[in-house]
Amino acid sequence: MAVPPLRVAFLAYDGVTLLDIAGPAEVFKEANRFGADYRIVLLSPTGQDVTSNLGFSVSVDGAVSAEPAPDTYLVPGSDLFPRTPVPPDLAEAARVPAAEARRVASICTGAFILAAAGLLAGKRATTHWKATRELASRCPTCRVEPDAIYVRDGDTYTSAGITAGIDLALALVEEDHGPDLTRDVARALVVYMQRSGGQSQFSAPLQGPPPRSPALRTVTDLVTANPQASHSLGELAKHLNLSTRHLTRLFHEELSTTPARYVENIRFDMARALLDQGHTATQAAARAGFPSYESMRRVFARKLSISPAAYQRRFSTARRVNSE
Repeated sequence: MAVPPLRVAFLAYDGVTLLDIAGPAEVFKEANRFGADYRIVLLSPTGQDVTSNLGFSVSVDGAVSAEPAPDTYLVPGSDLFPRTPVPPDLAEAARVPAAEARRVASICTGAFILAAAGLLAGKRATTHWKATRELASRCPTCRVEPDAIYVRDGDTYTSAGITAGIDLALALVEEDHGPDLTRDVARALVVYMQRSGGQSQFSAPLQGPPPRSPALRTVTDLVTANPQASHSLGELAKHLNLSTRHLTRLFHEELSTTPARYVENIRFDMARALLDQGHTATQAAARAGFPSYESMRRVFARKLSISPAAYQRRFSTARRVNSE
């Protein structure tokens, strides 16, 4: 008896990020070349064609309600979320098929649609690093993991920004067909089968509103302006004529961190910027205020799961350098 193809359905809607569909769909299509049997369909809430975030018209195969239950249901993201609430009809278009699918997954800010549909309640989840706080705010029962490339909780999967949908699709293919076929797919697409490090390696340097307390703002400005200085807890407190306990409490209440960790984060961000500009790792460590290269390497390993050299190779330039 022939085994029916595995139906992979994407939810399409006006404003959907086209790459959130195209990237994962390419993985499943490529897997078919190596022996998998996926049938990829594109569905919209009403069955009408939609307009993507790029302004392109996207033809769909039908309405969500008119199609049989998919094996895998994927919900792409949109620039609209998290800036605006998810419309009830879009949340419903995610909820109904998900109840019958073997597994449901979101790409990037598609997690907001799953959350609006009640599909992330009490579950671990992730989304684009810029939107993790907002997702946690909208879904207070979720355990949002801001550094994950993708997260599986039972039969529910969520992934980080845009290209992380490719990582997730590869993981789904491996779940269905094992590592050998998936390795062939990854090689054909010229992507990592499993990306090292979390999505924080792609995030921007520390940004946020200044502290409310004038004293704390003075300290943070001091550290930012001169990260190479010692900046021990005692010296920072002495600079403001505050007790170390009081200064520590201010950092905890307003920035949810400690003075030492704040200093480390500033140095880490400066080191990343210096590496991006082409400075050597040793130069970046010294100019950012790390006591040694080794101390900077440990921070990179803890935060990004990669070394400063590996970070620089990935992000300092998009050009391929060929030697004669």
